[in-house]
Amino acid sequence: MAAQMAVNSGASLWGPLKELWETVDGAVLRRQTESIHLLDLQLKKHKPHFLSLYRNPPKSAEQRENVRKASTEGIAIQGQQGSRLLPEQLLSEAFILSDLFDIGELAALELLLAGEQQQPHFPGLTRGLVAVLLYWDGKLCLANSLRTLIQSRHGKTFTMDLSGELVALTTRFTDELMTQGLTKRILTLVSEINETREFERLQKERGLGNEKHRKEVSDLIKECRQALADSLFSWTCQSPLSEDDTLALISHLETVTAQADGTLDSVNLALVMALLYCLDVSFIEQGTEDRDDLIQSLPLLTNKHYVDAVHSRLVEGPPWKLSGLQAVCRLAWALSLRVLSQLPQGCALVEFTEADEALADQALLGDVFLFMKQGILGCESFGQEEFYIRRLHSLITDFLALMPMKVKQLRNRADEDARLVHMSLQMDSELPSSLRKDLDHLMTLIGEFYSKDSFGLELGLEFWCPTESLHHTSLQGSYLGMALQRPPHKQVVLSKFVRQMGDLLPSTLYVAYLRMLKGLASGTQCAHYSFSLLKTNGATHSDNIQGVSGSPVSWEHFFHSLMLYHENLRRDFSNPDASQYRHPSLRGITQRELEGLTSFLQLLTTIITWSENARLALCEHPQWTPVVVMLGLLQCSVPPVLKAELLRCLAAFGKSPEIAASLWQSLEYTQILQTVRAPGQRQAAGIEVELNEIESSSEEYPLTRAFCHLISTLVESSLPTNLGAGIRVPGFQPYLNFLRDSVFLPFPTRAYRHPAEKWEVADAVLEVFHKLLRDYEPQPSDFVQEMVELQGEQVAAHKPPGHSVMFHLLNDSPMLALCLSLLEEGVRQLDTYAPFPGKKHLESAVLHCLCLLDLALQKEVVFMDFLRESQASMLVSPLEQLLQGVSPQTRRADHIVNIARYLYHSSSNPEAAFQSAKILRRIAKYPNIQTRLVGDFTHDQSVSEKLMAGFVECLDSEEAEEGTEDGDDSDQQKKIARIRHETQIHMLNLLITSLELKAPNLALYLLGFEVKKPVSSTNLQDPGVLGCPRSCLHAILSLLQRGTEKRSGPVLTQQAPHMAELCYQVIYQLCACPDTSGPTMRYLRTSQDFLFSHLQHLPFILPGNQIAALSQMSWLMKTAAIELRVTSLNRQRSHTQHLVSLLLDDQPHAQHTANGESGMEEETRSVSGFLHFDNVSKVRRKLLSVLDAIDFSQDMPELLQLDFFERTQIEQVISNCEHVNEQGHTVCNVKLLHRVLVAEVNALQGMAAIGQRPLLMEEVNSILQQVVERNRVRRSLSAKRHALRSWRSLVETLLTACPADLIPADDRQLIIRDLLLDLHDKVLSEDAAGELMPIVAGAVFTLTAHLSQSVLSEQQQGAGLEASSGFASIANSALHLILRKLLDFILCTGGGYQRLRAHLYGSLLYYLQIAQKPEEPDTLQTAGNAMWERLTAPEDGFSKLQRENLAIIESYGKALMEVVCRDACDGHEISRMLALAVLDRILSIDRQNQWLVYVCNSGYLRSLVESLRQDDVALQSLLTPQPPLLKPLYIYESKMALLTRVAKTGQGAVELLRCGLVAQLIECQVFDMVPDIDAHRLMRDPSGFIPSPMDRYRQILLPTLRLFQVILTSTTINHQQGAAQVLQWLIVHADTIQSLLRCQELSMGALQELSLLTGIISKTALPGALETGGEVNSVALMEFQGHINRFQRLCLSLLGRLAGSERERLLKQAEIAAPGDSAERREEMEVSMQQVCANIMEYCQTLLLQNSAQAQFSICLFSPSGSEPAGRDGGRTDLSSTLPSMAYSRVPSLGLVLYLLKNTAADFFRFHQSHRQSLGKLQTLDQLPPDELKELCQGLVSGPGGVEKISSVQRSLLAKRRLVQLINNRAKLLSLCSYVIETCLFVLWRHLEYYLLHCSPTDPKDSLMPGASLYRSRLTDDSFGGLQASAGRGLGLSRVSQQDLDLLKSDMAAGFGEALQRKLLEVEGLYSQVRSRYTFIQALVRRIRGLLRQPKS
Repeated sequence: MAAQMAVNSGASLWGPLKELWETVDGAVLRRQTESIHLLDLQLKKHKPHFLSLYRNPPKSAEQRENVRKASTEGIAIQGQQGSRLLPEQLLSEAFILSDLFDIGELAALELLLAGEQQQPHFPGLTRGLVAVLLYWDGKLCLANSLRTLIQSRHGKTFTMDLSGELVALTTRFTDELMTQGLTKRILTLVSEINETREFERLQKERGLGNEKHRKEVSDLIKECRQALADSLFSWTCQSPLSEDDTLALISHLETVTAQADGTLDSVNLALVMALLYCLDVSFIEQGTEDRDDLIQSLPLLTNKHYVDAVHSRLVEGPPWKLSGLQAVCRLAWALSLRVLSQLPQGCALVEFTEADEALADQALLGDVFLFMKQGILGCESFGQEEFYIRRLHSLITDFLALMPMKVKQLRNRADEDARLVHMSLQMDSELPSSLRKDLDHLMTLIGEFYSKDSFGLELGLEFWCPTESLHHTSLQGSYLGMALQRPPHKQVVLSKFVRQMGDLLPSTLYVAYLRMLKGLASGTQCAHYSFSLLKTNGATHSDNIQGVSGSPVSWEHFFHSLMLYHENLRRDFSNPDASQYRHPSLRGITQRELEGLTSFLQLLTTIITWSENARLALCEHPQWTPVVVMLGLLQCSVPPVLKAELLRCLAAFGKSPEIAASLWQSLEYTQILQTVRAPGQRQAAGIEVELNEIESSSEEYPLTRAFCHLISTLVESSLPTNLGAGIRVPGFQPYLNFLRDSVFLPFPTRAYRHPAEKWEVADAVLEVFHKLLRDYEPQPSDFVQEMVELQGEQVAAHKPPGHSVMFHLLNDSPMLALCLSLLEEGVRQLDTYAPFPGKKHLESAVLHCLCLLDLALQKEVVFMDFLRESQASMLVSPLEQLLQGVSPQTRRADHIVNIARYLYHSSSNPEAAFQSAKILRRIAKYPNIQTRLVGDFTHDQSVSEKLMAGFVECLDSEEAEEGTEDGDDSDQQKKIARIRHETQIHMLNLLITSLELKAPNLALYLLGFEVKKPVSSTNLQDPGVLGCPRSCLHAILSLLQRGTEKRSGPVLTQQAPHMAELCYQVIYQLCACPDTSGPTMRYLRTSQDFLFSHLQHLPFILPGNQIAALSQMSWLMKTAAIELRVTSLNRQRSHTQHLVSLLLDDQPHAQHTANGESGMEEETRSVSGFLHFDNVSKVRRKLLSVLDAIDFSQDMPELLQLDFFERTQIEQVISNCEHVNEQGHTVCNVKLLHRVLVAEVNALQGMAAIGQRPLLMEEVNSILQQVVERNRVRRSLSAKRHALRSWRSLVETLLTACPADLIPADDRQLIIRDLLLDLHDKVLSEDAAGELMPIVAGAVFTLTAHLSQSVLSEQQQGAGLEASSGFASIANSALHLILRKLLDFILCTGGGYQRLRAHLYGSLLYYLQIAQKPEEPDTLQTAGNAMWERLTAPEDGFSKLQRENLAIIESYGKALMEVVCRDACDGHEISRMLALAVLDRILSIDRQNQWLVYVCNSGYLRSLVESLRQDDVALQSLLTPQPPLLKPLYIYESKMALLTRVAKTGQGAVELLRCGLVAQLIECQVFDMVPDIDAHRLMRDPSGFIPSPMDRYRQILLPTLRLFQVILTSTTINHQQGAAQVLQWLIVHADTIQSLLRCQELSMGALQELSLLTGIISKTALPGALETGGEVNSVALMEFQGHINRFQRLCLSLLGRLAGSERERLLKQAEIAAPGDSAERREEMEVSMQQVCANIMEYCQTLLLQNSAQAQFSICLFSPSGSEPAGRDGGRTDLSSTLPSMAYSRVPSLGLVLYLLKNTAADFFRFHQSHRQSLGKLQTLDQLPPDELKELCQGLVSGPGGVEKISSVQRSLLAKRRLVQLINNRAKLLSLCSYVIETCLFVLWRHLEYYLLHCSPTDPKDSLMPGASLYRSRLTDDSFGGLQASAGRGLGLSRVSQQDLDLLKSDMAAGFGEALQRKLLEVEGLYSQVRSRYTFIQALVRRIRGLLRQPKS
């Protein structure tokens, strides 16, 4: 038993029934094919519920006991483990509920638990109150299901076009129910369930809440009863009831009573109609295909006993409580018997069919027609059911057609009565008491019945017979589309009835007959027929001049009478001022005449309302002139009621614009509303007097309402601006003033006999204001005060009426105040939820007020702009500020709150809610108002809850449906559904707008965030948790989540694509905004798993609305990108992994298997079977299928083909009408364009223009269609761009932000390959839209970068480079494919799209980087390998790929070269830089030099070289202190890099020299602008991004120096020429160069400069260099020689500084300056210093060698002093102090060379050891301790704690890179050291040889001059033949004494000791051996030793 006692938390009395209803609704009403199977299951499950309809589960003691124990022992709940303890309070409520509804205790408990769960959906209600609603809602679901099932049956009256399977299922099921006594159960329930009784019970147990709750409960109870009654009605429509059931139904109806107003209530009406359908046999005449089956099943024809029973019950039964109802049933039975008697089956029933006459008489005695009119037609629900109307129609027409004798009797009786009445009037006696008005009632019934045609059925057409008496060709021959043939008999009879009744009509029936005609004239065709009838009636008597003796029912008679009345009444009032004005004259109109006139006017109004032809025909009739006569009568003294009818009739005439214009003039002329005062007139006249004196005193206002209606109609047709011209200031203003000041403003304070009329007046007048404002467009001319001439004076003209309305709404005017108080009154009345008189009109008036405010807000911006520009003196305030004013009634600023409160009533007033949402959305644009609004909305707790509930209710609305913009509103339900949908759209837009503003804003409040605390502190919860109310966020999420668990995906995306798009946008904005992001994403992740459940359904495919689908995906992908980034940052690995695998996997996921649907695998397998042959289980990656969904092609609208308009002008007009809409798309305003074009067409004059007007309008139409198409294309392109951008950002986030190890390297490469190839395929297709290319190019760039990175990192980790598949995990073929596509893409962009190509060049560079060989450690062993080995070694992966890449690039030939070179020379800076880089890269791998040849031959190289001159100015500007744009610098660097690359080949270098490269650089002045270091120290950029001026200068100088160096190295044949040119550059900029060489502070940059400069000088500033200068005169030669000497001197002194003491100091300084990266800096400095020394020593060597081969003629560069420059202790003594203070102190001594030699040898060993260590570490990288790894990485990772963050794999990769760097750095140093050692030894040897062997010392006694001259001459060059003797040979050395030489020898011998020699030989053994310069050091050491050992000469 315990198991059965488990509680269903969904409440068995509600949840399952709700589910049942949804299934039935889905299967039957929404036609979902998949639901039939579910329906079958549900019906089997719920059959007991249907059989025991509404029987509640019984109470039981056991249940009661179990529930009682739930607070102590707990109770089991289905679907939850264990039992749950429930609070006492809940249990006591359960017992109350159980007693209240008499249901089982468990069921009551379940209801309460469900109530608790559903509570958030019902703010303000307790769980008990919600449970009451759920109880009745469950009942209603059951009743609705029953009704719908019965409606789906197959039967005799209607069909729902459902599938046979479904109909068979429902018919079988409902038949079973019927046999089990469903009818009696329904009848019992209908009488048992009584709203009043239920309410009393609920009231007693406090089961009723606020007004809304009461209304909802009462509605549910009413709907339950109604649904049950409807079920029975639907059954009888389709199938007959059994005998017992029919009798039960009759006996129920016997007891029925009417409501207070004499009508039946809707439930009883349904039951009456059910009985009428039971007795209905008219369908037999229709002859449908299944007629025979239906006849067989009809007991009336087959079961005599049934007929007997019904007959006796109806004929002899007791009198019913409603005799009229009994009469109706008797009449229906009589007619059925009459039909039966005419059928062959009727013979058997002759005993009954004889009684039909008698029955009909009984029915007539029971006033059957009167009851039908009052009791049935009067019922509100009658007009809402088509089959009620059809049944009553058949009842009336059958009576007229089947019982003609009865009708004749009625007519005779009426004629008789008319005579009696006439006599009694003549004799002034009492009216006879026996008068019967049956025919009168019948005619009135017909009139009433056919005048309301809510379904557009035009049933009245059956009364008109088109073949007779109609001479209109237009109407002849097509009765309902049938050819001319004999109409059916019934129709002939009915039409005869209409005509004969009008012949010799007795006066008593005159009004009734006119009313009948009015009813039968409703409908366009009916109106034609009745118009013709009235016309022909009069035409036969047209010969009679008076026309009175003609038929009284004819136009002739009627208009003649009107004219006579007018004549008579006009004579009475010759003077409008006469005092009798207000007293009706003796010759007035009697009451009966008044009735006749009103009836005829109403008939006339009906006919001309429906038929335009009749309207024009009557209006233009020359004798009748109806408009004139009516306006005349309006001036006479007739009762207001008649005047109202006249005005309504005029309004009907005014529907035609042709008539409206003249009607305005006539209206003005007759002064119905007095607009001109006569000079002597005492008081006003016309309608104003009637309103103020007659209508106000009688407290009824028909005339005012009719006048408003007339104006409203006329305003719509035409609004004449020159109304009343000549007599007064022309215009509409007086009418507007009257409506505003006399009708609208006083309306609340007037007295009303019928309370409803108050709202009718307000509604009528507000409608006019609404139309005026709606059609008003502000124009600049409205703000200029124009003058008109009136009787010789200039007076101010009136503004357009819309302007005036606008002015009043933009001021704190009484009109605005009244509108706002009306809104307050409206919402107050609606909050009572009680019906009150005039409710419909109040709602309409409120709607007009809201529309006025909305229009004013919409137009105010333009209005105020024009006002500002015009500088008029008019004052207005923005409406949104006025709305913040204080309300006089409540003394609070609650106008906007009142407007928002209409959202709370969206269920009953969808239109008001729609306007309210629109207004709020317009106000929400203003940030300053938002904050106040949040305050107003949250100020009062109860109001705040209501507002929130209102917003949520609108968003939750089930009935909303996305319709098309121009959907037909004929179907009211569809229209409402569309309005609800638009409301939701406005609310979502309101949220989107508000979220962009600063907090607190409305959106945050509505979405449930904190508005009083910081937003980020919000903790979002599910509704109901911790008292969290249901907010708009919950509503949006539940909208989006519907259907995500099914395979079809979110329902909203298909049903309401635009709305889904906005919902996704709101969610994205919440996730993207920093404040809301945290709480939102936490909530989405934890409680909803929102993103995963939506992303798994991508891509969304909506065939009809691709734009919306793309936008939905865009917002979703952008949100996903944020989520991936955030979860990666927060290390929420599983979340990231979940999403990544969803997006990237190509293995299918097992999805949706839990739902009883088959998983997705089967589907995808079958599909993928066709796609991949190799691997069956592959599916397309989600990311790729999303890309597939973006269609790159875009159909562009073709150009306009115009015949009349000028195309250029039209294009101009179109572009003038364009604006940027809310989504940021530029679109053309079609309505505005239409106005402009139509105005243009209207402006054309002349006959030709009028003739061509239709053609012109056609062309206008085609232009508009074209523009609509253009707008669509723009929106489509924009959506595609947006989608692509989002896709790209998602891809980039996946690849960059997510942890790398989530996607293994091999997968990563394959994914990138797939993405790249797909992207290219799409963008390279013929019809891809150019607008999408830039985004694709960006994506390609990122993807290629990642591909390159992935491949490189994989290689570094040592994956098999030589693997057979090619390179890394991605096969070479794939790489080649990518390259080909990339190059195709570059070429297909053509001449334009230069910026786009920048991305592609970037991609190409990344791609080419893949084949670049990584840096390898220089182990110093490689040189030993034989050359042959290296040549025969197999090609490695890198070279192979590089070779293949090059082949592909070359296959593209000149086209590609052209594009790249063009971009390199010209265009956008970034593209130029990248194009230069691409050229550089390709040249570097192009072994055949094809590209180089092309660049040289095509002139691009020359162009590049020559552009350097232009760069000069820009570069000079870069050296100013304030840092400008650095673009020129970057481009210059790129250019120099390319030129350097070109110069690396001999051919290129020669070409550069030929192009005049050096000459161009010589002319650049930027090199001379060395910045002042001290001055710029202050100008440092704090961010460190912009380099200091000195650094910028170096960035300019160093590339040039490098380029020179490369040229000097590359040019072999033309070396002299190159060197001479470079020397020239050095000399031109000599001052700068020398200042750099003298540089005081040797920073890192300075050392780099020096290393390059000395390198160049060492190759150029040589004695022989000047020979190639050609014809240079001797003066210049002298100058050049001087420069060269100065360069030499400076170089040597520099050597002194660097080799000497300054070196250590510099290295220390570098460590102090930047302790962080000291190791790096130190290494760089060491290399630079060694380089400088090597260069200078090389220079010395070259000078020595060039001078002469033999030592005895050698020049001397170093003085003969062997002392070392600094003390051993490394003390910082200056160089000069240690040298002997001799005359040649400026010359460096040989000791310096020796010192350098020693130091370098020492360094060599240091470096060698370090190199060995690093190599060792590299080989045992895996075993290194973590601390050492960290230390190694430190230099490569920026930022503190950077090393901690990176993974161990990364760490070892970085360490490896750092070690390779170190090893190669050391190798470089070793080579430099060895070179310096060799050159030092050589220089030492040459000098010692000269000094010790060949130098002849001078004696101190000799004169200074000769020795000096001798010495000096040794230093000069032989080329100066003439100068040789006199020119000296020294650097300022005067003499060398023998003492010096001895000292030199001893110092040298001491310095060049054994230890040093051993060291040097060891260097040779360690290094030079490998480098193939073996024994060079050995030989030199031997020679020097020999020189030093020789004895003194």
